[in-house]
Amino acid sequence: MSNPHKGRTGLDRILRATGYSMAGLRAAYTGESAFRQEVWLMVVATPAAFWLGRNWVEVALLLGSLLLLLIVELLNSGIEAAIDRISFELHELSKRAKDIASAAVFLALLLCAGIWGAALWQRLLT
Repeated sequence: MSNPHKGRTGLDRILRATGYSMAGLRAAYTGESAFRQEVWLMVVATPAAFWLGRNWVEVALLLGSLLLLLIVELLNSGIEAAIDRISFELHELSKRAKDIASAAVFLALLLCAGIWGAALWQRLLT
């Protein structure tokens, strides 16, 4: 049995995939307040990364940590949406899936805070 939606190839596939990705970003921005907050954090922090980083590697690390946070938040939102699509009924496996996805966001936030904190420490105290 083949998927009737998987028959596209070449440029048509790329264009449609890009459209689906843009729709996903719009849906996350309009429907997920945490994602919206993190997008604005990235907008505000991007100029700070160029001031804080002393070379392209440091700037890339600072901006990469923020981008990773957005990626993990998108995955978390996708997991939550899939769980909610199945059922709003309280279930231990649904709770576990949502808690694990939330923990991934928490770890990404810690990583981001650690990288930015270390960069600030280096810039301001050395």
